[in-house]
Amino acid sequence: MKLPQFAVYVLYSLKDHQFYIGYTSNFTRRMEEHAEGRSKSTKCRRPFVCVFCEYYLSKSDALRREQYFKTTAGKRVLRLMLQESLSLIEACKLEKRSANN
Repeated sequence: MKLPQFAVYVLYSLKDHQFYIGYTSNFTRRMEEHAEGRSKSTKCRRPFVCVFCEYYLSKSDALRREQYFKTTAGKRVLRLMLQESLSLIEACKLEKRSANN
């Protein structure tokens, strides 16, 4: 049985509170690149939290989904789907800030 290998993922920047939406055929390697600042498009927006990931058998299906998430409607859907997760992330940030002060 063939396993899905094409991933569409959503990172949430703790710096600018915006999404980064991407596609990869090697999720682990790509997350390392983002974390280590080896991706030009995300280097200055670190740190990130991966808040969403979907896998597809078909590269074209994955790319279509990535393109949708990059639209205004797609970003709106992501914020609705992930509202609880995004609230938890922001709450943790506030807790860390108050603990450091």
